[in-house]
Amino acid sequence: MPTYIALLKWTQQGVSKVGSSAKRLDAGRKAFKKMGVEIKDTYLTMGRYDLVCVIDAPDDETYAKAILGLGSQGNVSTETLKAFSEDQYREIIGSL
Repeated sequence: MPTYIALLKWTQQGVSKVGSSAKRLDAGRKAFKKMGVEIKDTYLTMGRYDLVCVIDAPDDETYAKAILGLGSQGNVSTETLKAFSEDQYREIIGSL
């Protein structure tokens, strides 16, 4: 299953309701799970991004639907990195 790194920034709307952010994360986890998407880890970060999530999804299209649905709520803006496991990394590099 592909892994994605989601970099999230709170919007003005999201930060104005930051106290309910953990509840929104719980609701997001449930909504994603119904789509076959798993939020594996979430980190509160300092710097350019407010949150970083490690997410598994069955494919790019399913991930896109999930993350676009999240963004459409207006609480965060997102940037995504598609990630490769260490085994995949070694296989890719080994094939060069």
